[in-house]
Amino acid sequence: MKVLHVAAEVFPLVKTGGLADVVAALPVALAEQGADVRLLLPGLPAVMESVQGARIVIDIGSCFGALRVRLLLARMPGTQLPVYVIDAPYLYKRGGSPYQDSQGEEWADNLQRFALLGWVAAHLAADDADPQWAPDVVHAHDWHAAMACAYMAEHGPTEAASIFTVHNLAYQGLFPMQDWSLLGVATRLLSAAGLEYHGQLSFMKAGLKFADRVTTVSPNYAREIATHEFGCGLEGVVRERGDQVTGIINGIDDALWNPATDPAIAARYDAERLQGKRDCKRALQAELGLDRDDGAMLLTVVSRLTAQKGLDLVLAAMPELIAAGVQFAVQGTGEPALEAAFRMAQQAHPGRVHVFIGYDEARAHRLVAGADVIAVPSRFEPCGLTQMYGLRYGTLPIVRRVGGLADTVVDTDPGSVASGRATGFVFDLAVPSAFERCVRRAQASFENIAQWHALMVNAMGRPLGWAGPAKAYLDLYATARSEAVALETGTGIVKA
Repeated sequence: MKVLHVAAEVFPLVKTGGLADVVAALPVALAEQGADVRLLLPGLPAVMESVQGARIVIDIGSCFGALRVRLLLARMPGTQLPVYVIDAPYLYKRGGSPYQDSQGEEWADNLQRFALLGWVAAHLAADDADPQWAPDVVHAHDWHAAMACAYMAEHGPTEAASIFTVHNLAYQGLFPMQDWSLLGVATRLLSAAGLEYHGQLSFMKAGLKFADRVTTVSPNYAREIATHEFGCGLEGVVRERGDQVTGIINGIDDALWNPATDPAIAARYDAERLQGKRDCKRALQAELGLDRDDGAMLLTVVSRLTAQKGLDLVLAAMPELIAAGVQFAVQGTGEPALEAAFRMAQQAHPGRVHVFIGYDEARAHRLVAGADVIAVPSRFEPCGLTQMYGLRYGTLPIVRRVGGLADTVVDTDPGSVASGRATGFVFDLAVPSAFERCVRRAQASFENIAQWHALMVNAMGRPLGWAGPAKAYLDLYATARSEAVALETGTGIVKA
């Protein structure tokens, strides 16, 4: 099975969130199970500087506003996976993030930048970009790659199948309708049955409408996005696809996130040697200037600081929880108001609250290893990786019952404790009092040393790697591929 993953970012070259971690780990897991896997990335500066052994596959010329576009084939550093890179300096050689400039403004030409990504993917699928290799399956990740599905559909049936994964439906890639001519697609795709979304062009809708199969990053999120509460206005489109929308829970890189071997943490440990966990906590308290207090439950947050992540709930509950003896360690960046509020909390509670505005990968490892609990109180959460990092490190998650958080954390109650299934603490309402009560439940368990030890062992024993999800994707690829071949040869039927 030849699989092409199409994405705008990949760890460690370019990362703005969990998407980069998935694109780094899933292809490797698929290759380990026998798939012939390649990536397709835009030629952002960090990508061009990092890939190895690049050679020109095809000189495309002028398109999508760029005078010079070339397709390169190289190797990813570390994994050595083959990676196609779109070398288009006019569109990609710039500072800032993949999507915004250094002032946080969306790049004005994002339509062309990410349409080109999908267009090249479709040409690789049509076997007219690289004569030496063509994919059986094109797996497009989030709105940035979604036009691959539309371009493939417009080219007509091919033996290549398209899979579109929704990592976060809230970010949809919306552009002015008057820019439709820049896409180079037929006008029939510009109706409500195609890319049109309330008078705009929606790249997310391109993936939802035209992919052979749609996946989300957790089973619960697949159900949620078909509802008004979580569908972000596209719930009708999702419901139209019916059982062609499925959820496959993300994994984590359990070699990179492994407390038994992690070079970033103060002491190594595992479920049978938990002394190192206490050493990590003491080292973290010292590093952050928190009071040395083994009896204080240390709660960490490693997150984008946004309302979506429910961090206003943390702030609102913080004074009462500090009074109850909880310590806080926060790392993240995001909305200025939340950043300022967390800074003020640190100033108001020295020795009990530490806040780092920014992101540091090694520090994130130390925070997860050194804390007792990790909070992910999101208003919505397609999958979430942070709570799984917590599970892996015996740092029990405190989460809201949404999306992948509900799929990965088993609430601690008498039944789940007795059966050995409990791995964390779950609450329902997105209000400060519900979060506070959940933390206090965790604190009560923390004070029960035997129960807490059992919960940590449960959490650390949960399988979280990519082997299971990779097998599920390979099964899905095989189904979609067989249907695409049947359609292309005229022996299948078109599904609504």
